[in-house]
Amino acid sequence: MKICVLGAGALGCAIGGVLAEAGCAVTLVTRNAAQVAAIERNGLRLVENGRERSVIVRAVTDSATLEVMDVVIVLVKSFHTRQAIESARSIVGPGTVVLSLQNGLGHEDILAEVVGREKVLAGKTYVGGVLLAPGHILVGTAGKETVVGELDGSRSPRAKAIRDEFLRAGLRTALSDNIVGVMWDKLLVNVSTGALSSITRLTYGELYKVEEVETCALAAVAEAMAVARACGVALATREPRDAWLKAAEGLPDDFKTSMLQSLEKGSATEIDFINGAVVRWGHRCGVPTPINQTLVAGIKGIEHHMRLQAA
Repeated sequence: MKICVLGAGALGCAIGGVLAEAGCAVTLVTRNAAQVAAIERNGLRLVENGRERSVIVRAVTDSATLEVMDVVIVLVKSFHTRQAIESARSIVGPGTVVLSLQNGLGHEDILAEVVGREKVLAGKTYVGGVLLAPGHILVGTAGKETVVGELDGSRSPRAKAIRDEFLRAGLRTALSDNIVGVMWDKLLVNVSTGALSSITRLTYGELYKVEEVETCALAAVAEAMAVARACGVALATREPRDAWLKAAEGLPDDFKTSMLQSLEKGSATEIDFINGAVVRWGHRCGVPTPINQTLVAGIKGIEHHMRLQAA
């Protein structure tokens, strides 16, 4: 199976590297030239459970040079989704599946507008990745599930084939006939830790030691659950604490949320697709979301401060 990971940051390299190690024909695409150069020079260095290994995998900065792929896994930052898939049109053929494993809500609609809804598969992953240096990734896969599914709820052969390929690579993967619910369940996990870790600058290990942070996280998740239910979404998550605990499950204490990693690199976050999505859906369904609105405001303030410093 020829797989392109569109957006080979920390998470894209973690998933792409594991798939390549299992024998998949993987190509990593990233605009980060230093990342590509490091992978070409030393292989992709993956650190997991205190051990490091090197994986040989193709990496490029421009997807226009590539052949048509069987699967395009989209893992770019949410705000780059349209630009990334438009630039990758040449690798999307009649039988290509475009699978989003991005955080938050709304990516599938953007992808469908560009390549057609019939090519789009939805998914969510709890796999973690932290960029230690170019081409050097801290990986968290133990016990971390990935879920894929058709937007119409069918259990298609193509979805099963992708699930089986992930399983063969040792990635715990399931097929869902309620992928919208799965997307919301993952959103709840991101809602619980992303903004709060970014505002406090705390790693997972430290975040869970502050009682007031936990109280705020549970309130934010409770709001999001109320929004989902009001919008008719069937959730597997039963209690806000379930999402809070799942966020750090199996991850080392020094792991950082992707949102915090973005801020530390001086880049914009995906807040509009995470807590911001809860606020938007809340408006649609008439459910108040003051906690999530406050978290969005906090992150927007930090981003504004970064822009002022960079000016």
